[in-house]
Amino acid sequence: MESSETAGEHSLTKLEIQLDLIEAAFGKDFGKKYFDDGTIDYLYVRGVIMVRDAYVADVARLLEEDDEPEERGQEFVPAVGLLPGVSLFSVGERDVPRLLDKIDARLGEGVATPDHILSITPVWAYPGPCAGSGSGTFIYVADTGLLDGAAAEHSWLAGVNGTKDPLDVQGGVTRIPDYAGHGTFIAGVARCMAPAARVHVARDFNRAGAISEHMIALRLREALRLAPDVINLSAGGSSRKDLPLLGMEAFWETYRHYKGLALVASAGNNSSRRPFWPAAFPQVVGVGAVAANGRSRAYFSDYGPWVDVYAPGEDLVNAFAHGIYTYREPPNTGTHHFHGMARWSGTSFSAPLVAGLIAARITRTGENGQQAASSLLAQARAQHVPGVGPVLWPCDTGDCGGRVTCCCGSRHGAAGHCCC
Repeated sequence: MESSETAGEHSLTKLEIQLDLIEAAFGKDFGKKYFDDGTIDYLYVRGVIMVRDAYVADVARLLEEDDEPEERGQEFVPAVGLLPGVSLFSVGERDVPRLLDKIDARLGEGVATPDHILSITPVWAYPGPCAGSGSGTFIYVADTGLLDGAAAEHSWLAGVNGTKDPLDVQGGVTRIPDYAGHGTFIAGVARCMAPAARVHVARDFNRAGAISEHMIALRLREALRLAPDVINLSAGGSSRKDLPLLGMEAFWETYRHYKGLALVASAGNNSSRRPFWPAAFPQVVGVGAVAANGRSRAYFSDYGPWVDVYAPGEDLVNAFAHGIYTYREPPNTGTHHFHGMARWSGTSFSAPLVAGLIAARITRTGENGQQAASSLLAQARAQHVPGVGPVLWPCDTGDCGGRVTCCCGSRHGAAGHCCC
């Protein structure tokens, strides 16, 4: 395992590469705001802001009064009704961070926010565990889609469906694009916890593993109509002034009517206490990662009072793509061949472990998703690990009896870990 110093250096390089990929995918719409020390504050979509409906007229009037000379006459068009209580405004070529500072000063913080860009949260590949049934439950995975043939190849993915996650096949050679296989791996982790659960993997994060805040809120609202018991969102981002995401606040207006649904989200891989949204929302089960040794927090995991629970997230083994993947950062630079399995680390994979445990508990107890999540969180607090926090292990369904096997067929090891 890497030392924390080495891991930190690699994480910085990985972040830079990830930002380059997202910028290429969003093109001229991509924006990023830096702190004074040169580190990234947040990512956003250029040309738009999100505004609470109650302040639409005030914001429009402020812009008309305070526009700089070069900005006067630029388009400013609200799309009212895009999300409950929130409008998406087109603001032309205006500088979004400066514009929001102006709105803060006149109308107060939280009236208007960027349309943040959120991304999936892997600690890059080397792109499972064990447990109960999950029969009769439905897990919706908002991610990169499902690889062709994965459900047929891997017995624990049998019956999993989803939107196609494409690979790059040219001249008979399959190259694995960045972030391909992320959704498949996550479905595999969830299914290892709840082998009989119905799982659907959506291809929402299809722009270099990223999506705008308002679009993921809309996609999740669509997912609610499918009546899942658990939604897994292994993605997120930081926000301007660490304020809650306005788009997700609007989503809660719909979500709160689905009383039995549990939303599980990864806590992020920035080794930071800074809130990572939407995991930091009280309505969400925010999941950090336990290190492979089972005794400490994974070096990459975010942490703090807003993280609800920690679960294994380092060196997990599960389903992946077949093909060639090219690493662009140390220590694994160069071309590597994958053959349908991989070892991967990140809070992205801690989250579906918890999502699967929730589904398995629903089957065992008859609780709904939120009730099962609350029960498991209480159990996690009771087995608090010093220096980490509340922890759940792969076999924390209550029905393992010490005889649970892993997806790869081996027996589980110490502290409920699988030996894959």
